[in-house]
Amino acid sequence: MKDLTNGSEGRLIFTFAIPMLIGNVFQQLYNTVDSIIIGKTVGKNALGAVGASSPIVFLMVASILGLTMGINVLVAQYYGAKDMERVKCTMDTGFIFIFLASLIITAAGIFLAKPILLLLKTPKTILPLAITYLQIILSGTLFTFGYNFVSAILRGLGDAKTPLYFLILATVVNILLDLVFILNFGWGVAGAAWATVIAQGIAFGAVLVYLQKIHPLFDLSVESMKFDWEIFGLSLKIGLPSGVQQTVVAASMMALTRIVNGFGADAVAAFTAAGRLDTFAMMPAMNISMALSSFVGQNLGAGKPERVKKGYVAAILMATGISFATTLVMATMGKELIALFNTDPQVIRIGARYLLIVGSFYAVFSFMFQTTGILRGAGDVFVPMLVTIIAQWAVRIPVASFLSGKLGTDGIWWGIPIGWMVGAALGFIYYLTGRWRRLGLVRPLPLGDEDLL
Repeated sequence: MKDLTNGSEGRLIFTFAIPMLIGNVFQQLYNTVDSIIIGKTVGKNALGAVGASSPIVFLMVASILGLTMGINVLVAQYYGAKDMERVKCTMDTGFIFIFLASLIITAAGIFLAKPILLLLKTPKTILPLAITYLQIILSGTLFTFGYNFVSAILRGLGDAKTPLYFLILATVVNILLDLVFILNFGWGVAGAAWATVIAQGIAFGAVLVYLQKIHPLFDLSVESMKFDWEIFGLSLKIGLPSGVQQTVVAASMMALTRIVNGFGADAVAAFTAAGRLDTFAMMPAMNISMALSSFVGQNLGAGKPERVKKGYVAAILMATGISFATTLVMATMGKELIALFNTDPQVIRIGARYLLIVGSFYAVFSFMFQTTGILRGAGDVFVPMLVTIIAQWAVRIPVASFLSGKLGTDGIWWGIPIGWMVGAALGFIYYLTGRWRRLGLVRPLPLGDEDLL
């Protein structure tokens, strides 16, 4: 566990974010390896099938994973307040809910896979493959939920390293299973899906066994676990807006995918490849934001609001610097990067344009996420939810739809950074009002600290 209430704000956030960043790199690595192997050996239709399924998977898990943000905030603030009994009760309550919710999501997702893909106008050439991939992936929902839930708890406690070691092992296993299932057994997209599910199961199972044995607060025995409705309600109060926000993002990605699907299999394959690279590019900003949320939660819980602004500024500087470097890579090496997934000239051309257009605005995305991180750490998640709805549905999708009729796939790509710019501006305006700092979840926060603005 790590105490984030004392010491250099920037150094604490940076060192706390690094293990999460490495972990997410490995977590995305096996998804990317899936796509590379599929795109190179099975073909662009199979690559497109994986991409067509991705926003649906995101939608299925987004609303539930929003609760993990509520758990993270509560655990961080209770831990900052040294209330270990509440920390344990929060963990128990969240785990029981995650377990039950994952079973429901799995059943619903498998049953609705084909109708949703048809609703998104998935090209007929990739539809059967997409259905197979999606149904197998959703069979492992419990593993996805469970691992992300445990990671959120550990971040709240200041421990971002423990899940990393098991995730690295799972990534290696996934890559090996990809090679066996796809290259040796010839299972195609089904092999990639099963490799991912097994890898996620290993990561979740291993971290559970480890924590059950060594962590004093982590006890999953049925006799010791308690479901607390008050804590559950508070978790929902914090996490539900985040869940809605994640769902809005996921639904907008589905809407964006529907627009892309209208341009055929080449566009879908290019969108899939560029999206995998895009995820890597945005990871530093997202993980620094998560570290900032834990930092803010602990310091507000400990009654040290004066450290929040310093942490916010440090997070922005770190994330923006990384974003500029990433933009340079994406803008100058776009064709070579897309070619790692598939060598079809049209796929490369469309994908490289995505990286050039979207990649030029990573700094805007980074700024937006750091502002969201500080608000979430304070427990103020309702306004970020509204900002996301506006940026995604009032800006991104209408702009992408309109411009796609004028500029083709380039118009779709332009809708993404335009949405970021609106979201960043609205979020920062709300941050300047200072209203978020009045939301004390654990103890009353001192008011009148104008230096927070």
